[in-house]
Amino acid sequence: MRVIIFGASGMVGHGALRACLLDEAVTEVLVVVRSALPLEHPKLRQIVHADFTDYTAVQGQLKDLDACFFCLGVSAVGRGEEEYTRVTYDYTLAAARAVHAANPSLTFVYVSGEGTDSTGRSRQMWARVKGRTENDLLAMPMHAYMFRPGYIQPVNGASSRTPVYRLVYRVTGGLYPLLRRAFPRHVTTTDAVGQAMLAVTRLQGAGPTVLHNSDINRLVAAEPGQAPRPPHA
Repeated sequence: MRVIIFGASGMVGHGALRACLLDEAVTEVLVVVRSALPLEHPKLRQIVHADFTDYTAVQGQLKDLDACFFCLGVSAVGRGEEEYTRVTYDYTLAAARAVHAANPSLTFVYVSGEGTDSTGRSRQMWARVKGRTENDLLAMPMHAYMFRPGYIQPVNGASSRTPVYRLVYRVTGGLYPLLRRAFPRHVTTTDAVGQAMLAVTRLQGAGPTVLHNSDINRLVAAEPGQAPRPPHA
């Protein structure tokens, strides 16, 4: 299986990349980045690209892909709706259209967030923008899954690029085992998110298309060596 990842330099993208590099079923991983990652691996190939709204220049490199994991995103804090929409909506749809055009049977996984509003009526700008993004991805003729994780604990080297979030994760890191026991449906890890992305590629469009932390954890808990069970709604 050949996978392409957008946002591999971020916290969630780190989990997706790590899962792909460790999975024997994945033969090649392409990452689309503005600056090359300081990482070398036999499976890894990097596409350095500047304009995330136009992939014409690299379209020829986007062929023969089985899955796309779109982990690129920014915090809405301190950003206006126009700027946030450009990154959250424009970048995502541009990537989806580019990879789908070259790979019609590809599975597309978009990392959204708990609280995303698909109705467009939320008072929270970020929730409306993410909801619009999800809706337009699901309207495309491809296997698409929307991941809406709540609390994600970074593990195995994953780190948030937002300073305030890094501080929060440092404080809560030691509490994660307790959080997992107390709120198993609401917490997960970067590794689990990456593993669940690979799991949904084997569902071939089956199961709910919007997944929350409990669904992500359930997919990862599927028995080793067997196809993952579709998560329940």
